[in-house]
Amino acid sequence: MSELSASDQIDARIRELGDWRGVTLARIRALIHAAVPDVTETWKWRGVPVWEHGGILCTGETYKAVVKLTFAKGAALDDPARLFNSSLDGNTRRAIDIHEGGDIDAEAFQALVRGSAELNGSKKKR
Repeated sequence: MSELSASDQIDARIRELGDWRGVTLARIRALIHAAVPDVTETWKWRGVPVWEHGGILCTGETYKAVVKLTFAKGAALDDPARLFNSSLDGNTRRAIDIHEGGDIDAEAFQALVRGSAELNGSKKKR
């Protein structure tokens, strides 16, 4: 798979999953692209979709029972909708676990993605 672009590898992962996890990952991907249109997709750590804009915004890991969206600097983001429901005890990362049949508030999620991009951009301006 290494000859494929990161976007192609993410497409392949979505097809390979072939269940609710693929549908969820595809929806999250579309929300990320709508929130930050010039986002860059990368493929890291032996098979993890990663969305970047001036640094990592979030990852999209898929497990048997959950799609985990980990925000690299989630602890520094405002989360008024309280989407973060995993990895809450660390000083840096925060994650959103979506289970089968679960949904996510699209507007609140996109606000987190935009906030992550703004945080990455502010780091470079210093």
